[in-house]
Amino acid sequence: MAVERRKDNKNRVLKEGEYQRANGTFEYKWRDKRGKRHSIYAKTLEELREKEIDVLRDALDGVRTDKSNLTINDLYNLWVQLKRGLKNNTFCNYQYMYTQFVEPDFGRTKIADLKRTDIRAFYNMLADERNLKTATIDNIHTVLHQVLELGVEDDYLRYNPADNALKELKKAHNNDTEKRRALTLSEQELFEAFLSGQGQYHRWYPIFTVMLWTGLRVGEAVGLRWCDIDLEEETINVNHTLIYYSRGKEDGCSFAINTPKTEAGKRTIPMLPKVKEAFLLEKQYQEECGIKCNVSVDGYTDFIFINRFGGVQHQGTLNKALRRIIRDCNYEVLDTGKKDAVTLPRFSNHTLRHTFTTRMCEAGVNIKAMQDILGHADAETTMDIYADATKELKKAELINFEDYFKAQKIAQTGTI
Repeated sequence: MAVERRKDNKNRVLKEGEYQRANGTFEYKWRDKRGKRHSIYAKTLEELREKEIDVLRDALDGVRTDKSNLTINDLYNLWVQLKRGLKNNTFCNYQYMYTQFVEPDFGRTKIADLKRTDIRAFYNMLADERNLKTATIDNIHTVLHQVLELGVEDDYLRYNPADNALKELKKAHNNDTEKRRALTLSEQELFEAFLSGQGQYHRWYPIFTVMLWTGLRVGEAVGLRWCDIDLEEETINVNHTLIYYSRGKEDGCSFAINTPKTEAGKRTIPMLPKVKEAFLLEKQYQEECGIKCNVSVDGYTDFIFINRFGGVQHQGTLNKALRRIIRDCNYEVLDTGKKDAVTLPRFSNHTLRHTFTTRMCEAGVNIKAMQDILGHADAETTMDIYADATKELKKAELINFEDYFKAQKIAQTGTI
């Protein structure tokens, strides 16, 4: 005897688990592998069956069905509880980025509804409406991608919708990122000459000279201790970095010591004569002024570069000093009235590291040696800077090449 199959009001045969409700809408019921019951609803049978395909795909891929009300914020809270292996300041920065930019609005999105285009739209909104720099969105992406990856690992998501989203943003917004430019040789000479004068900014000569002629990151430079340098062997041992970060609303901001993120960050670099002179000048200045380091950060003390109170130098203070130096140096140049005189562009502490790298490229230093000196874990980073520097160098060489032949022509014919 044939079994009577259920039909809808249009006399269409319904599959197992399909039902037409009293109000004319449709429902599909099923049990997951744990035996828990689930239902989905749709206005039409066609729409319901499309949803059934998604349910089947999730089942085949092992995606969990108890995700209907789970939001990105729920995954984030789980991620915060489980995440390990990050330095405290890095973890605090991740949490700040998420709670500041993701949690209030986008974080409420249900992961069951999340698509790649939603991530793309979110990043575009941050760039176009909130005017965030690509670098800031990069930091937001780092934590958001990790949060969503946890959803993939726990079978809530079939794939990570944030995959490649940042790469797409960078391509679409490549006009809002400027390549970091090193100081030209003439700009560098002007900067050094201005600092070496016996004016009010001579106090800053040692630390900026060390950064300019070692390529140290600013955190590595301000974190140097006298025991990290060997004036006789003329070497600098780089094994940590000084950072300033927020420990949370209750604890506020403070200094801390971080070990390098990679083994490449631990390195011994040569001390050029100019750098040795700068260290000795700093030592002499502190002895004459009676200044001594009176601070300890995570057990580290006896820092080389300290302020007038004996505390460590703040990176922000150095950047502010640079802005004043640039301003007053340029006023001094302009007051001479010379036409086409070289002036200093606006630049930061990190520009000094980039400038040192560029000078090494111009001097023909081996790329592997450059990578070791700079502490780059990835040779690609060194190569990117090398490519930019050699591009400018080739241009200058061709100009000299052209000038040479012009001079030869003048010498031979007396005309240009």
